[in-house]
Amino acid sequence: MMPSDILRVLPHRHPMLLVDRVVDVTPGEALTALKAVSANEPWYRAPDDFPPTLLLESWCQAAVLLSTWDAPDPDRLVLFGAMADVEFHRPVPPGCVVRHSVRVLDARGAAVAFTGRSEAEGHVVMTVGRVVTTSRAAADLRNS
Repeated sequence: MMPSDILRVLPHRHPMLLVDRVVDVTPGEALTALKAVSANEPWYRAPDDFPPTLLLESWCQAAVLLSTWDAPDPDRLVLFGAMADVEFHRPVPPGCVVRHSVRVLDARGAAVAFTGRSEAEGHVVMTVGRVVTTSRAAADLRNS
């Protein structure tokens, strides 16, 4: 999946689109995505590391791509309901390519639980014990 395909699935746009490419997918089971970290991104005012919250957001965007892979629907939004055992292990400096690995733990109706990790330069930089999502019609969310 290339950037133009990702734009058709995720509602995010620059600068908050944080997945550059999907390199491997087994629909309903697992997905691997890449995020190139650049010093040109707006959150870099100094030569600091990629913010951990954005690393998690990027991984979560990869999880959305996996959950919608078989049936992308721009009229539905994926909502994150819970996260557990998320650990940041190493900083990610500009110039790295982050490799997100996402795996489905359980899927029941609109609810999906994921687990996974992110690596950069051969090191695990983040592990995700469990993230739970659900999906809803976008129109229903606008009217509530």
